[in-house]
Amino acid sequence: MQPTVVRVARLADPAGPADGTRVLVERLWPRGTARTAVVLDGWYRQLAPSDELRTWYGHDPDRFAEFAERYRAELREPDRAAALERLRELARGGPVTLLTASGSPSISQAAVLADVLTGEA
Repeated sequence: MQPTVVRVARLADPAGPADGTRVLVERLWPRGTARTAVVLDGWYRQLAPSDELRTWYGHDPDRFAEFAERYRAELREPDRAAALERLRELARGGPVTLLTASGSPSISQAAVLADVLTGEA
């Protein structure tokens, strides 16, 4: 069995041959981004963090560890857990690139999701 390959990238990054399936993991479509200008295979809105958690976090690097912990707890909620399982199935079929609008993908919900999907969380 091959390992699960999950990448994290910005939505604005150009698609590459190693991306596999590209999915957006934001609740809202990012402002200023034309839908026709993006290579996208899916949109998993239900995997976005809650508005309360997102607002509290504010992409503050000092809060990332606690954000990741709280977000993992949210991912156990029934609706999110079901969406996460669908994404897991997709990742078993080949590489997946999780797309975020964040300016710092390494401290975004996409990075946490990548860790969860690859078993590093």
